[in-house]
Amino acid sequence: MPQIDVKQLSQAKANVTLTENLLVQAIEKATSDPSLAQEALKQAAGEISLALATVTQVQNGAKES
Repeated sequence: MPQIDVKQLSQAKANVTLTENLLVQAIEKATSDPSLAQEALKQAAGEISLALATVTQVQNGAKES
């Protein structure tokens, strides 16, 4: 039976939670501080990439087990 790396999945979940917070910040600042909103979007995109990479690692690790 494949093993799922719960620690890595928890990290991916943390990345997604941070992404959600950054997107909320971007929405809130979209009109009052567009440069801050843009920075929050850049950070959110990075967190999404990290979460996706982590989930892919977990999937690949589970296939190999």
